[in-house]
Amino acid sequence: MEIKNYIKNELKKKGFDDIVIVKTGSESKHLKFSKNKIIKTETGSSDDISLFITKNKRVLYTNLKEFSKQSIDIFIKKTLKFIKNLPENNNYYGIAEGPFKYKQFRSSYEKKVLDLDDIDLLQKSINSSLNEGAKRTDGVYEVSRAKIELLTSNKVDVEEFSSSLYLSMRSFVNKESSGHSNIISRTLKNFDVDYVGKNSGRIAKLSINPKDGKKGKYDIIFDPLPFSCLAAEIGNSSSIFSVESGLSFLADKLKKQVASKKFSLIDDPLYKDGIQATKFDLEGAPTRKKYIIEDGILNTYLHNTSTAKKYKTQTTGNAGLIAPQPWNLIVKPGKINHEHMFSHIKKGVYITNLWYTRFTNHFTGDFSTMPRDGAFLIENGEIKYPIKNIRISDNMLNIMKNIKEVSNNSIQTKSWESQEPAITPSVLVSNINITKPAS
Repeated sequence: MEIKNYIKNELKKKGFDDIVIVKTGSESKHLKFSKNKIIKTETGSSDDISLFITKNKRVLYTNLKEFSKQSIDIFIKKTLKFIKNLPENNNYYGIAEGPFKYKQFRSSYEKKVLDLDDIDLLQKSINSSLNEGAKRTDGVYEVSRAKIELLTSNKVDVEEFSSSLYLSMRSFVNKESSGHSNIISRTLKNFDVDYVGKNSGRIAKLSINPKDGKKGKYDIIFDPLPFSCLAAEIGNSSSIFSVESGLSFLADKLKKQVASKKFSLIDDPLYKDGIQATKFDLEGAPTRKKYIIEDGILNTYLHNTSTAKKYKTQTTGNAGLIAPQPWNLIVKPGKINHEHMFSHIKKGVYITNLWYTRFTNHFTGDFSTMPRDGAFLIENGEIKYPIKNIRISDNMLNIMKNIKEVSNNSIQTKSWESQEPAITPSVLVSNINITKPAS
């Protein structure tokens, strides 16, 4: 008997109610490069089973690494004892009831992704950076393919394949002059390593001899990379789990204007090249495209079956094993190009990367973040010079409401500190507070 069915059948024999089994088998390669040379290469494979199980309103999430019948029997025996000591969850209302018909959807999948000439791809990107004037490049290249199998106690038995390529590069001219760029894709066709090298090298060359920035109110152009960090925060705050936990600045704002009319945020699990594209969520419910925010109005929170029943609505097809989650976050692009955005600014800052984004109050949306790599002062529509030693200290709702323009240059990327990638263009936000880092 196949291992997933064995686990499900044994759990049912012991009186467990809802059962979700997610089996993931993956193969991967990881390359690290420094000073323009590859310094480390790793390959690996893994098999993992994640379990969501309930018994008498007691809910448990766990993982399995050993798949022999003996180890599974021991695991179930221990789990049966452990779950009896958990409190009842009276806010739990069950998982999706299958079977389902899924939308005809074929996500991009590069079966031969592990057979690519990684060294040639990396060297091409490194050379592109050096040709822009960089002296040194550091970064990582990751590639993987996986098979995801989902089995539940409610008549769901489905599987799909995924692949991913990721390249992150920091380029340097000197210690104070750096640029960062990355890209993530399911296929080689949309994996533009030349862009990564050129963009990071260009930013590094522009950021030579930065001057100390001054505190005050500025209009800010966020490149796709830093705005992906902010988009991920918005997407995660739209999960009903974040709302209930008091960790969402979108709480009590459903159907209200929360952002500029220029801003729309989409969750599209059926986006073909979306790195987290999937036709089913982790209960097996069919996924669908949805506007989280449309023309500035908060349309929906993200729900699974249980939370949807609690709030008397429909699941949005965003079930994770623990909480509802976004799949592929897309900031709807605008009509102007990136370069034209600068002409709208009299006094502003151009931000190419962010790090250490931290909330002082998740519920109100107060946060701060530090620009990293190239940041530039803009005066009268032109970049004047690079700046350093600044911090953005503001509020997420204020950021969203002050969006003035969204460009047409979308790219799929992700911040190093966020698990959620985003497909986003550059974004112009007005009247943002810039402070100085604590000394």
